Amino acid sequence: MEKPLRVGIVAGELSGDTLGEGLIQAIKQIYPNAEFVGIGGPKMISQGCESLFDMEELAVMGLVEVLGRLPRLLKVKAELVRYFTDNPPDVFVGIDAPDFNLRLELDLKNAGIKTVHYVSPSVWAWRQKRIVKIEAATHLVLAFLPFEKAFYDKYQVPCEFIGHTLADSIPLESPKAPARDLLGLEQDKTWLAVLPGSRGSELKMLAEPFIKTCKRLNKQHPEMGFVVALVNEKRRIQFEQAWQALAPELDFRLVNDTARNVITASDAVMLASGTVALECMLIKRPMVVGYRVNAMTAFLAKRMLKTKYVSLPNILANEELVTELLQDACTPENLEIEVEKLFSGRGERMLERFTQMHHWIRKDADTQAAHAVLKLIDRLPS
Repeated sequence: MEKPLRVGIVAGELSGDTLGEGLIQAIKQIYPNAEFVGIGGPKMISQGCESLFDMEELAVMGLVEVLGRLPRLLKVKAELVRYFTDNPPDVFVGIDAPDFNLRLELDLKNAGIKTVHYVSPSVWAWRQKRIVKIEAATHLVLAFLPFEKAFYDKYQVPCEFIGHTLADSIPLESPKAPARDLLGLEQDKTWLAVLPGSRGSELKMLAEPFIKTCKRLNKQHPEMGFVVALVNEKRRIQFEQAWQALAPELDFRLVNDTARNVITASDAVMLASGTVALECMLIKRPMVVGYRVNAMTAFLAKRMLKTKYVSLPNILANEELVTELLQDACTPENLEIEVEKLFSGRGERMLERFTQMHHWIRKDADTQAAHAVLKLIDRLPS
């Protein structure tokens, strides 16, 4: 009997665990007896992945935190290299966590193991020289977005565009009424979603201009409602403090919930830059992006950034479809003007393009990823 297909796989955080779960399920559709071993979270483990270490070992953010954990991270990496060298899988897939996985992939590739890096680092946006390290470490990169593949093709680094998992999970139409019922929002009201970021540093910079914008809008449109998505209790307290200091008279509806439900319930969105802009695009709500960072970070980012735009919808469209108000331009006055435009013809045009772009990246990414991995090792049935 032929030995079962054996896949080494390492995910470093919850988003990677979700990707790993989908990849495992898709490979098992073709090879039900396939074995998976490495590092995974609860979703991957529920699919039968053997996790050699707790995924929390890798979920470290921030330079100081990483330095403090470095000896342990190096030990985990060394043990994984030893394990996979002694028990070679048919293929190794590193999911995101590039600082850890690319180093691991390099050692495994040098040991003769086929390696795949799933989710391209943002080399197309900054630190483009990293592509040399990526090429050295991997036999194949799996990219969510078409412009990412175009970048790799330019440098002749093997890459497959598989579509974006968010585009698969979000339906082509997202009606408002069920989301409003879920969040307890009045159905007959106009709602602006306010998404000032998921990190403390983002709220510190954006809570004030976003709240002041709502104050200005309330004067012109007293019937408009404002619903705020906050990822956890810390961010809720941080926003509440800014709200009480700046505009205690406003009626903000605070929701400890995913941004997705808040966006779906809204008529328009004012948000911080990030993956949430892509989510907003896929839900088909008109948006304006506001973003501020400290002056030194802005100076460095301006020198390093290689793209004309910062928000993914604009990068994907290769035009400023979504207004981006960055740094000094991120003022209540400017934000108010742009939010007003969202309720006019600009918003309608935006939604037409959003639907078109949703189709571009809706490719059944889990299946595409599985096929690309199996094709690399000549195990994709004809």
